[in-house]
Formats: sequence, structure tokens, C-alpha cells
Amino acid sequence: MECGIPTLKDILEQLVRPGRDPRTDTPAPILRSDVLKVDDLTTGMSLKGTVRNVVDFGAFVDIGLKQDGLLHKSKIPFGTTLKVGDIIEVDILQIEAERGRISFGWGKK
Repeated sequence: MECGIPTLKDILEQLVRPGRDPRTDTPAPILRSDVLKVDDLTTGMSLKGTVRNVVDFGAFVDIGLKQDGLLHKSKIPFGTTLKVGDIIEVDILQIEAERGRISFGWGKK
């Protein structure tokens, strides 16, 4: 099996510091004092958040609540590349409190 230099560096880093979560190196979420739980959210609300994970179908964004919300890839402007740690503005499209899901749209710039 072959691997590239970046992968090899990651492996060596894990050997030096086992169990380290690389997400702890990213900026903390931007918290609002008026948004402490899902019930504080309303559809259409604009918030800033931190990208916590990028997947094939979109990006999970931390807005300071227990669960992250999903910014679906169809809501990300064409040509925009997101990476973990990016701070972006999102608009709340849908809230499913009983299922613990929050759907985001791309926020205003």
C-alpha cells in the first residue's frame, strides 16, 4: 500500500500524540447569548458558525448548540470550497427539534 507525504505526516503525528483530535485546533464556535437551545432558533434566522466536517453531501456547521446543523451541498454557492474551521454565515431553513436536525442555507455575505 502506498501513501503520500501528507498521510505519512498525519501517521507520524498520531504516533507522537496519540488520541489527539485535529478538530481541537480549529476556532471555537461563535456563540450568541440569545441562542442557547434549539427552541431559541427560528426559521430565517441568520447565524455565524464554524464548519466542523465536510462530507460528500455538504458541511456540518457548529452554531454553538449541542448538535451541528447541515448545510447541504445544493445550498453552497458554485465554486465555493469549504474546509474544517471556516467561519461562515448560515440561514436557518428548517428545524426538526424532535429529530435533532437543523438545516441551513447559505447566509448573506
